[in-house]
Amino acid sequence: MTDSTQIVAGHTELVPDKKRIRLAVALVYFSMGLCFASWASRIPDIKTALHLNDAMFGSILFALPVGQFLMMPFSGKLVTRFGSRKIMLFALPVYTIFLSNVGLVREGWQLAIALFLFGLAGNLCNISINTQGVAAERLYGRPIMASFHGSWSLAGFTGALIGLLMINLKVSPYWHFVTVILIVWTIVWTNQAHLIGGKSGANPNEPKRKFFGKPDPVLLQLGIIGFCSMASEGAMFDWSGVYFKDVVKAPDSLVILGYTSFMIMMSTGRFVADYFISKIGRKLLLQICGVMISTGLFTSVIFPYLIPSTLAFMLVGLGVSSIVPTVYSAAGRHSKVPPGIALATVSSVSFLGFLMGPPLIGYISEAFGLRYSFAVIGIFGIGITLLVSKIRALNDVG
Repeated sequence: MTDSTQIVAGHTELVPDKKRIRLAVALVYFSMGLCFASWASRIPDIKTALHLNDAMFGSILFALPVGQFLMMPFSGKLVTRFGSRKIMLFALPVYTIFLSNVGLVREGWQLAIALFLFGLAGNLCNISINTQGVAAERLYGRPIMASFHGSWSLAGFTGALIGLLMINLKVSPYWHFVTVILIVWTIVWTNQAHLIGGKSGANPNEPKRKFFGKPDPVLLQLGIIGFCSMASEGAMFDWSGVYFKDVVKAPDSLVILGYTSFMIMMSTGRFVADYFISKIGRKLLLQICGVMISTGLFTSVIFPYLIPSTLAFMLVGLGVSSIVPTVYSAAGRHSKVPPGIALATVSSVSFLGFLMGPPLIGYISEAFGLRYSFAVIGIFGIGITLLVSKIRALNDVG
């Protein structure tokens, strides 16, 4: 971590360069988001090339969140022992390499293995990068976590645009992903000196049992809200392109439009979330977000046409944008549990949504059709609105 110097009481004192640190942390969020968005942008191509039906593809998609979830407790221990900076500088380059492996698959079972490894590295990135975010927020002394998640979402938009370019240029997924490797490695190399070193990203006194202990009821409720949001996110990440191709019947050059519109609004929403929280409070914001998720998904089901579905996916993106950062912020401010334990608990429960959402879409789609599966996911938005109304703790941290 770089510092600047100033004279305090007749002696030189090191002062952290907070703006440069914040930029560096935002850029590593961006890098991870770019990797994930690059994979998501080529899902329709990879599915078609491997000749997979919806149920088979849904089962294979299950490998990615399984890898992420299985790695979760080990990631926390590694970050606690070695520090988030060291782990991130290892995990992010490995994440890009595993991304490129996805572009080399020729069989369904190969894709499953590649996605499992991609998930393992992804969770190691996720825990280490979010720990950097917590440390940077502590350094600033005010909430800035939503802006970091906004950087991740902005990368999703950027990755979608790059994917659109690569598709129209007929570039194979492998060489597309190699290009992403060069971008991410450049970002890591130029910003590594400005990341927060040591083991200060989390409370060093937190017990190792934090991943296995009985969860606080309030944190469990917040985690369920995150679960509903991340199930919706996962469905959009993995199936929006397929929906536009198979249901909306969009031209090949516009198949990625649904995902792109979703990511634009998700990114925008995260950059303005703190402003709206200050105006209307966390609880009302989350309730509105739940309504937007349901309305958007139901609209895309009722009107499966290019323009209505694009607008609907934009509404879904705006709806999911603020939920995870707001829930994480509320958990971190929960007075009964140290922030590190609180965030680990809520993120663990929330992440089950990613584990469940995409495969659920595949199974329902195979049985009843893709439109019906999106309608089922729309119910999660209603669940968010109902659950938020019952959590008094959100008023206390609003």
